[in-house]
Amino acid sequence: MAIKLEMLRVFRVVADRGALAEAAAILGRTPSAVSMTLAQLEADIGAPLFETERKNRLTKLGELVLAEAVRATDVFDSSTETIRRLTASVAGTVRVAAVPSVAATLLPGAIVQFRQSHPEVRLEISDVDSASVRRRVRLDEADIGILTAAADDPGDGVAVAQDALGIVYREGGRIDRALAEGEARPGWSLLGLEPLIANPLCALVADRHVAERRDACTLQARNTTALLSFVREGLGATILPEGVASILGGGLGFVRPADPTVRRALRMICNPGRKLGPAAQDFWNALA
Repeated sequence: MAIKLEMLRVFRVVADRGALAEAAAILGRTPSAVSMTLAQLEADIGAPLFETERKNRLTKLGELVLAEAVRATDVFDSSTETIRRLTASVAGTVRVAAVPSVAATLLPGAIVQFRQSHPEVRLEISDVDSASVRRRVRLDEADIGILTAAADDPGDGVAVAQDALGIVYREGGRIDRALAEGEARPGWSLLGLEPLIANPLCALVADRHVAERRDACTLQARNTTALLSFVREGLGATILPEGVASILGGGLGFVRPADPTVRRALRMICNPGRKLGPAAQDFWNALA
């Protein structure tokens, strides 16, 4: 038996279309050439795959062989795409999926450093939540992922940074006035003064005031820019890492509660089943 991948690919297309002529048009072959390939496959297998000459109904064996043909051709196509990306080691593409606050704070400096030695490499940055970061890396939709974890969580991947979480509020709002009046130790209880604009970072704060405001929350967002815009419009206060203080702009303030201080870790991950290409590895090194 000398079954070839191309035989399985032809069989898959014919089985999917249910007609030789239509499958031949898709494959860019003549119907007779497709018919010969199928005949060779059936000869190698030793049993028919179709119940009729019209190729519109599979035998029981044909159904089983089709499942294997789909699996084999999908794996091959995925592998060839990976190889194609790996060979583009210099003028290639590096795909990074990161939580929004990283895209706004950590990545710009890393990109500047990377650009100095790789000005021609295309960078594709997507800002998504931590669960989506893991999914994209697992499905090979991103080469590198940067996600949020609790500071004491060893997790997987490599720790690249830690910072404290705090409250972003609007200047002139109730939280701003309470701070101006001299509260000695600003705490998470400040969130009781304004509606909470929730985001995934809120889950890292084990404080009853935060939990109560989350339960009563009617507005939630993930994107850092959107969260800051909502706070600036007076829709409430939110929880973000201390690193965003440098990009707040006018009209917003940041306070880090100390009851307790809550820190989040940023961890960088990649798919352990795939080796990073040279360009992606260099970008990883710029972040690590």
